Amino acid sequence: MGLFLNTTISNVETWTLGSGSVYQDILIIVFVVTMIVLLISALTVNKAMRSILRMTMPHILEEEKSVKIRRKESRKSFWNNLLGLRPISEEKDLMIDHEYDGITELDNPIPIWFNALFYSSMAFAVVYLLIYHVFSWGMNQDQEYVQEMGKAEIARQEYLAQAANLVDESNVIYDASQVAAGSAIFQANCVACHGGAGEGSIGPNLVDRYWLHGGEVKDIFKTVKYGIPDKGMVPWEQTLTPAQIAEVSSYIISIRDTKPANPKEPQGIEVTYVSADESPAGVDSTIVR
Repeated sequence: MGLFLNTTISNVETWTLGSGSVYQDILIIVFVVTMIVLLISALTVNKAMRSILRMTMPHILEEEKSVKIRRKESRKSFWNNLLGLRPISEEKDLMIDHEYDGITELDNPIPIWFNALFYSSMAFAVVYLLIYHVFSWGMNQDQEYVQEMGKAEIARQEYLAQAANLVDESNVIYDASQVAAGSAIFQANCVACHGGAGEGSIGPNLVDRYWLHGGEVKDIFKTVKYGIPDKGMVPWEQTLTPAQIAEVSSYIISIRDTKPANPKEPQGIEVTYVSADESPAGVDSTIVR
């Protein structure tokens, strides 16, 4: 029998009723029925033993009953003390000599839980005062606010640094704040072909209103980024970041209509502008050179 139970228990995790094996299903059913029979047998034996004890040794059951009663009273007393409850027989002793319209008032003691909560809050206040306002071991709300704002500003700057390089020819706009940075990039990379003031040299001048490939900031960004290889202008997308190309594009827009010495003759189509940061008026600025 013991061997049968050990074998059954060790394999029960891998058995599933209705698995397709008739013998396996029968073994599972026999196991379940055996367990039920054993459980019923154990309950029957326990009931019979208690009946024998009740007849032969009643004092043992009496002691067991007394222990249960004491445990029950102990639990009841604990909750009564914790909640500040008193038996109804003590009501006259707790009654205050004050009655109004037949309504009396009882002088019930303060519950233990309330006192514990009250005194613990006082202890917490003292500890809080020492930690945050005396020894400065922790940060108060103002200090936490300053710290979190600092973290948020760092995260914002990181986002802006990444977002700046997400610009392309479809969303670039003229930004006057980028002109200074664009000027430095222009002087470092573009002077050889377009002159120090954009007056033109090998490449066309950039200060008049005539453009070969469109004079809008988006057109300029596209020209700088991809270059014009068949005319000798290299693409700068591998050398400059998108943010730097946007900066130099804004700089080129800013030098429009300036009067440098010895400008190169106009080339391309004349473009009429409304303002520095607006698109050309009445001209298709996406002409491919």
